[in-house]
Amino acid sequence: MDLLNTLVDKGLRRELPTREEALAVLATSDDDVLDVVAAAGKVRRHWFGRRVKLNYLVNLKSGLCPEDCSYCSQRLGSKAGILKYTWLKPDEASQAAAAGLAGGAKRVCLVASGRGPTDRDVDRVSETIKAIKEQNEAVEVCACLGLLSDGQAERLREAGADAYNHNLNTSESTYGDITTTHTYADRVDTVNKAHAAGLSACSGLIAGMGESDEDLVDVVFSLRELDPDSVPVNFLIPFEGTPLAKEWNLTPQRCLRILAMVRFVCPDVEVRIAGGREVHLRTMQPLALHLANSIFLGDYLTSEGQAGKADLEMIADAGFEVEGAGEVTLPEHRVAATGGCGSVCGSHEGCGSHDGADGCGTTAGACGTAATATAPAPQEARPDLVAVRRRGAGTDLAPNA
Repeated sequence: MDLLNTLVDKGLRRELPTREEALAVLATSDDDVLDVVAAAGKVRRHWFGRRVKLNYLVNLKSGLCPEDCSYCSQRLGSKAGILKYTWLKPDEASQAAAAGLAGGAKRVCLVASGRGPTDRDVDRVSETIKAIKEQNEAVEVCACLGLLSDGQAERLREAGADAYNHNLNTSESTYGDITTTHTYADRVDTVNKAHAAGLSACSGLIAGMGESDEDLVDVVFSLRELDPDSVPVNFLIPFEGTPLAKEWNLTPQRCLRILAMVRFVCPDVEVRIAGGREVHLRTMQPLALHLANSIFLGDYLTSEGQAGKADLEMIADAGFEVEGAGEVTLPEHRVAATGGCGSVCGSHEGCGSHDGADGCGTTAGACGTAATATAPAPQEARPDLVAVRRRGAGTDLAPNA
């Protein structure tokens, strides 16, 4: 397929595809999905070999969020039966992190629900970062605390944070349909604040919220322009009790096409499969490792994930290897240019929250125009696969790590 050969060549050169090419990946048929995976897999292996980075989430404060993000089980007005608790103490968070690190994770993401941290919250998280690093000197720590005010990113960096996550989630044109209590521009501003403070920026998307193919391409092109070190790809977990509970728009094949498109647009960036992989990729998860070079180990913020042992077995059986603590995630040219070391956060459940080869951003038609794509037909709902987290942080039960 000429399209795939062109995209592989561009990926190996770090050249941005056109919008038409990105849309064409999403429009390929299920009959072609293995060809798409094979092509994007060449780009993934060129920049990241067969390494898979393991990341571990610690939910520092669950629920009780004043924001109205429609996808989030912790949102204002959510009726989802999730765990709700206030801030973990630093030693509690450190203990939770240790479980993931023992399972092979090299990065811990500290997440707290809410619009954004107060200065006191930044102090709390700073103490937690120090506690974790005292026990695990080599660990990388990413914070995900929502919208940042001036000076807060610098304080987190001084406390030892390596990265900061804040997802764009969806295209600018549809953002107001998903959230009304803050803006798309607010999110871009926070990613830029993290960049400016010397933190490794992490920003991604959520697929499956009823968006069109053009929306997906728009947000991924926006991410390419923001130039984060890592791009987490979440697949909507339709929690009962949230506005998007009936949005079952994804098939395993569509998830693979989305991941492939992200890899082609962001060839040398850490692409992470984040929330929802178990729900939507299901038995196709091993194929996704040929596209993404990073996953979360164990559970997510408010939902339970695949058993940690099963994650490790899946990686080994698929012919991949866990990235070691002494290995650098990003290609040498990215580390040299930004000082980045990769990034971990990105689960859509609670993060309340530049360099395009030919200068393309998100404006429709900036890289050429394409026919308007529509959202796929709804798929069979599988609420049986959505398991609310009842173990780990905030409970007396052992975590899944």
